[in-house]
Amino acid sequence: MQELACGACGNRVLVEKFSPTHTSVQWLDDAETACPVFAEQAAAGVHSNWIPTCEKLRETIQQAAAAGVIPMDTHRHEPVLGHIR
Repeated sequence: MQELACGACGNRVLVEKFSPTHTSVQWLDDAETACPVFAEQAAAGVHSNWIPTCEKLRETIQQAAAAGVIPMDTHRHEPVLGHIR
Protein backbone atom coordinates (compact mmCIF):
# COMPACT_ATOMS: atom_id res chain seq x y z
CA MET A 1 0.00 0.00 0.00
CA GLN A 2 1.15 3.51 -0.76
CA GLU A 3 0.50 6.65 1.25
CA LEU A 4 -1.51 9.36 -0.50
CA ALA A 5 -2.87 12.74 0.63
CA CYS A 6 -6.37 13.85 -0.39
CA GLY A 7 -6.16 16.76 -2.80
CA ALA A 8 -9.07 18.51 -1.08
CA CYS A 9 -8.29 18.26 2.64
CA GLY A 10 -4.82 16.72 2.96
CA ASN A 11 -6.02 13.67 4.91
CA ARG A 12 -3.50 10.85 4.40
CA VAL A 13 -4.56 7.28 3.60
CA LEU A 14 -2.89 4.12 2.32
CA VAL A 15 -4.01 3.10 -1.18
CA GLU A 16 -3.59 0.08 -3.41
CA LYS A 17 -5.15 -0.37 -6.87
CA PHE A 18 -5.77 -3.85 -8.27
CA SER A 19 -7.86 -2.78 -11.28
CA PRO A 20 -9.59 0.38 -12.51
CA THR A 21 -12.55 -0.46 -10.25
CA HIS A 22 -10.88 -2.33 -7.36
CA THR A 23 -9.21 0.05 -4.92
CA SER A 24 -8.21 -0.74 -1.37
CA VAL A 25 -8.03 2.20 1.06
CA GLN A 26 -6.79 2.09 4.64
CA TRP A 27 -7.46 5.15 6.76
CA LEU A 28 -4.54 6.24 8.95
CA ASP A 29 -6.80 8.28 11.25
CA ASP A 30 -10.45 8.09 12.25
CA ALA A 31 -12.43 8.93 9.10
CA GLU A 32 -15.06 10.93 10.99
CA THR A 33 -12.45 13.34 12.33
CA ALA A 34 -9.84 13.26 9.54
CA CYS A 35 -12.15 13.87 6.56
CA PRO A 36 -14.46 16.90 6.36
CA VAL A 37 -16.94 14.96 4.18
CA PHE A 38 -17.14 12.11 6.72
CA ALA A 39 -17.29 14.63 9.60
CA GLU A 40 -20.28 16.37 8.01
CA GLN A 41 -22.10 13.05 7.60
CA ALA A 42 -21.23 12.03 11.18
CA ALA A 43 -22.60 15.35 12.48
CA ALA A 44 -25.84 14.50 10.67
CA GLY A 45 -25.98 11.20 12.57
CA VAL A 46 -24.59 8.85 9.92
CA HIS A 47 -21.96 6.40 11.23
CA SER A 48 -18.84 6.10 9.06
CA ASN A 49 -19.63 2.42 8.43
CA TRP A 50 -22.56 3.58 6.29
CA ILE A 51 -20.70 6.23 4.29
CA PRO A 52 -19.56 4.54 1.07
CA THR A 53 -16.78 6.96 0.16
CA CYS A 54 -15.51 10.50 0.03
CA GLU A 55 -15.84 11.56 -3.61
CA LYS A 56 -12.99 14.05 -3.21
CA LEU A 57 -10.66 11.31 -1.97
CA ARG A 58 -11.86 9.02 -4.76
CA GLU A 59 -11.04 11.73 -7.34
CA THR A 60 -7.56 12.16 -5.83
CA ILE A 61 -6.94 8.40 -6.04
CA GLN A 62 -8.16 8.23 -9.65
CA GLN A 63 -5.95 11.17 -10.63
CA ALA A 64 -2.94 9.60 -8.89
CA ALA A 65 -3.56 6.28 -10.64
CA ALA A 66 -3.91 7.98 -14.03
CA ALA A 67 -0.64 9.85 -13.44
CA GLY A 68 1.14 6.63 -12.41
CA VAL A 69 1.66 7.79 -8.83
CA ILE A 70 -0.41 4.83 -7.61
CA PRO A 71 0.60 1.84 -9.74
CA MET A 72 -1.95 -0.79 -10.72
CA ASP A 73 -0.93 -4.03 -9.00
CA THR A 74 -2.95 -6.75 -10.70
CA HIS A 75 -1.64 -9.45 -8.35
CA ARG A 76 -2.75 -9.56 -4.74
CA HIS A 77 -0.07 -10.67 -2.34
CA GLU A 78 -1.52 -12.93 0.33
CA PRO A 79 0.56 -14.58 3.03
CA VAL A 80 1.08 -18.30 2.47
CA LEU A 81 -0.11 -20.18 5.55
CA GLY A 82 0.95 -23.67 4.59
CA HIS A 83 1.31 -26.16 1.82
CA ILE A 84 -1.72 -27.30 -0.13
CA ARG A 85 -1.53 -30.95 -1.20
